[in-house]
Amino acid sequence: MELLTIGDLAARSGVAPSALRFYEREGLIHATRTGGNQRRYERHELRRVAFIRIAQQVGVSLEEVREALAALPESRTPTKADWARLSARWRRKLEDRIAMMERLRDQLTGCIGCGCLSLQRCNLINPKDRLAERGQGAQMVVNPPA
Repeated sequence: MELLTIGDLAARSGVAPSALRFYEREGLIHATRTGGNQRRYERHELRRVAFIRIAQQVGVSLEEVREALAALPESRTPTKADWARLSARWRRKLEDRIAMMERLRDQLTGCIGCGCLSLQRCNLINPKDRLAERGQGAQMVVNPPA
């Protein structure tokens, strides 16, 4: 069985050695140790690293990744079927995040387009002119309503 050094795993996965050590400390990937205490990774750890990176790119937390990997039988490497099942669970969360970002983009474009940043009309700083109740002054911009 071919074992990879941390440098090999980093080069092949595009992940920094420090991140790989972090993933190992967090129990996301596993290494064996040589007699000289050097890390050695089995080739299947490449797939686990890819799984972690893709999950993070779509906004899945490391805690959720850890739970997903721990739920696999015998802590094996995720398969295509595993990814399909897990990504279906994460899809709703991703769709909610996309909707929120689209709303932010649409509201932000209005402010950038006119440049007014009106405290009376701006839906980002002062939705429905709630700041009018607080009176006048610059503190309204510094401390927008919750």
